Amino acid sequence: MAVEQPLTSPPGETTRIHDIGYRGYDGPRLGRAYARRSLYSQSLRGAYGLGRSVKSKVLPMLLFAVMCVPAAIMVAVAVATKAHELPVAYTRYAIMLQAVISLYVASQAPQAVSRDLRFKTVPLYFSRPIETADYVRAKFAALASAIFILTAAPLLVMYVGALLSKLGFAHQTKEFAEGLVSVALLSLLFAGIGLVIAAVTPRRGFGIAAVIAVLVITYGAVSTLQAIAEVQGHSGAIAWIGLFSPVTLIDGVQSAFLGATARNPGGVAPSTGEGIVYVLVTLALIAGCYGLLVRRYKKVGL
Repeated sequence: MAVEQPLTSPPGETTRIHDIGYRGYDGPRLGRAYARRSLYSQSLRGAYGLGRSVKSKVLPMLLFAVMCVPAAIMVAVAVATKAHELPVAYTRYAIMLQAVISLYVASQAPQAVSRDLRFKTVPLYFSRPIETADYVRAKFAALASAIFILTAAPLLVMYVGALLSKLGFAHQTKEFAEGLVSVALLSLLFAGIGLVIAAVTPRRGFGIAAVIAVLVITYGAVSTLQAIAEVQGHSGAIAWIGLFSPVTLIDGVQSAFLGATARNPGGVAPSTGEGIVYVLVTLALIAGCYGLLVRRYKKVGL
C-alpha cells in the first residue's frame, strides 16, 4: 500500500524579498525655509479653494466677487457721469464691506488650522525640519495675504477705473496708497484674531461661529455704545469706546492718520494722541495674537 508523502517546499522557497520600489533620497536637503514657503503657498491656495474640491472654491470665490462687483459699479457710474471723484473713498471701502470680510475670515481661518488639529497632523509637521514658529508664521502670513488680496483687489479696480476716467493721477495714487496701508493693517489684525479663535477648537463649525461673534457682534455692540454716547452728549467717549472692536480700531487708525472720514455714529475722528493709542493697541493685538498662536502650537505639537 502506497503512503502519501506530505508536500514540502523546496529549501529557499519559504521566504521571498519583494522589491517594491523604495529608494533612498540623494537629492539636496532644502531645509526649514523651503518647508515654510511650501506651507505658506499651500495655505494661501487653500484659502481660495485652489487645489481642493469645487465645493471648497464656491464660498471664497463668491465673497471675492461680492467685494469686487460694487467697486466695478462705482467706477462705471463715475465714468458715465464724468464725476471728478469716486463715490466712495479707498479707505472707506473695506469698512463698508466689513461684514463680507468677517464672513471670509470666519470661513477660512478654521480651514487653515482646524483640520490639522482635528486629524492630529500637527506633530507630523514638526517631525520635519520645521519649528513651531515656522508653522505659525506660515499660517499667519498665508491668511493675512488672502485677506489682503480680498480687500486690495477692489481698491485696484477703483484705482484703474479712476485713471481711465482721467481723474487726478497724483491725488488718486495718494488715496490708493492710503487705502492699501489701511487694508494691510486690517488683514494682519483680522488674520491674527481669526487664527487664535480657530486654533482653540478642532471643530470647524465652532470656530466659524466664534470668529463671527468676535468680529461682528463686537462691532455692533461698540457702534451701539458710541451712538448712546453721542445722544447723551458724551462725544469725547466715542473714540475710546472704539478701542474695543477690531473694525472700529482700523476705522480709528485710518481716520486719524490716513485722511479717512470716521464711520462712528458721531463722525468723530480721533485726535492725534488718541490715534497713537489706536495704533499701539492694534499692533499690540497683532503681536499678542502671534504670541498666543506660538504658545498654543507648542502644546499641540507635543
